[in-house]
Amino acid sequence: MFGRLGPTEIILILLVVILLFGAKKLPDMARSLGKSARILKSEAKAMKSDGKSDEAAPADPPQPAPKTIQAAPGDVTSSRPVNESQVNDQQTQQQSQSQR
Repeated sequence: MFGRLGPTEIILILLVVILLFGAKKLPDMARSLGKSARILKSEAKAMKSDGKSDEAAPADPPQPAPKTIQAAPGDVTSSRPVNESQVNDQQTQQQSQSQR
């Protein structure tokens, strides 16, 4: 009864869709449909990876990223990664100077 759609039926369906929703809303609808498909795909991939990670847990925990000291707006050369102990040492020095 409902066989394959031919080119005339597809064109007719597209014309009806354009008349119902308007040509201006079609790009927005397609964009939101694509975004929904990407979200669904990423969630499905995350669910699959969660199942695999339960079976084989990593032995080493991930290392935190090194902290970066932000430079002053005019100084672009002093921004550098530092260790946690260096940050603590600098905070201690600043506190001791402010108490003097």
